[in-house]
Amino acid sequence: MSDRERRQPQLTPAEKISSAVPAADRAAARITADSDHHAVALWLAEYRGSPQTLRAYRREAERLLLWLGERGMGLGELRRQDLDAYEAFLADPRPSERWVGASRPRHSPEWRPFRGPLSPASRRQSLVILQGLFAWLVEAEWVAHNPFRLMRDKRRRLDNRQARVERYLERPLWDWLWQWLESPLEEGAGSKVRFNHSRRRMIFGFAYLLAPRISEMAATRMDDFVMREGRWWWRVVGKGGKLASIPVPQDMLVLLEEWRTGLGLPPMPEPGEDTPLLRGLNGLRGLGDNQLYRLIREAFGDAAGVLEAEQGGRGEVRRLRQATPHWLRHTALTHQAQAGVELRYLASTARHARLDTTARYLHAEDEEWHRQSSLHGLPVGADENRDEPV
Repeated sequence: MSDRERRQPQLTPAEKISSAVPAADRAAARITADSDHHAVALWLAEYRGSPQTLRAYRREAERLLLWLGERGMGLGELRRQDLDAYEAFLADPRPSERWVGASRPRHSPEWRPFRGPLSPASRRQSLVILQGLFAWLVEAEWVAHNPFRLMRDKRRRLDNRQARVERYLERPLWDWLWQWLESPLEEGAGSKVRFNHSRRRMIFGFAYLLAPRISEMAATRMDDFVMREGRWWWRVVGKGGKLASIPVPQDMLVLLEEWRTGLGLPPMPEPGEDTPLLRGLNGLRGLGDNQLYRLIREAFGDAAGVLEAEQGGRGEVRRLRQATPHWLRHTALTHQAQAGVELRYLASTARHARLDTTARYLHAEDEEWHRQSSLHGLPVGADENRDEPV
């Protein structure tokens, strides 16, 4: 591999990715690339300043390249009719043993591109990203056309906005979950058990009170919590490298103080304390995105098992088993909206560029609509009077 290729974001396993691009086409391109893999890496390099976006885009591009490789096709051979087959594949990657698996390091032979079938929203997002990839490749003259532009129902399929956010925990279920997280430990619990218990509370409390993305949680440092004019703020670099400051509520300050005390630190962070907020078992090493993801999923799974034992196979148990870390962000924003937080402040907490994105969390209109609809019903005693003439 050349020095130039090593500097580009890498797609793995590269040996499975098709690079079947005619030499004549390469000569006419406006980018210096010698394979589909290399061309996509150059596109990804445009997003090197936004690590979270880069990861998401690399994942979708890699899935497409692997799928094309299985069919012996290159990017330039993708046609409109192939998009339906690819979307069906995203909904049900088969054979599952080849495509689906638990989270593993990318260099592991057990690594797989999918954790499971993609939801409709995730499939739409995938198509949105790939449409952007092909628009760039057309501009670079690496491919001759963008097949996504031929989709008759493109607007419906590629519109990633939804009327309402549905992947969140309703308040009674969240209240139960937090009470479970708060449950006291048995007497004589070891130091590892106590640490894990404290860390779970910190992770879930942080996620619920400040609505971070998982990558933002993993990247948070102690000195990202700062005091200005007697008020605490959380500084966060979000999507697109945008810096924001989010108000820190009192409950979060309590959790932070308890967490730091358990780590043997002073109650509150000090300027220049550039150390990880969330840590591994040694109390020093920071958590990565994947490790944090697994810890949250494990907690949801453990909670589901307890709830099932207590109450049987109810819908709430299924919700907990389905929940992912991003559900915590949806839960936080939905509950803030239900508590009456104004849309402009909710949008600032969520760090959304568009208010209509934040408005997906406003379920109050649904509730009011339902209440007013209940004012309309069948006449009282309709059964008794049904034989009377109208």
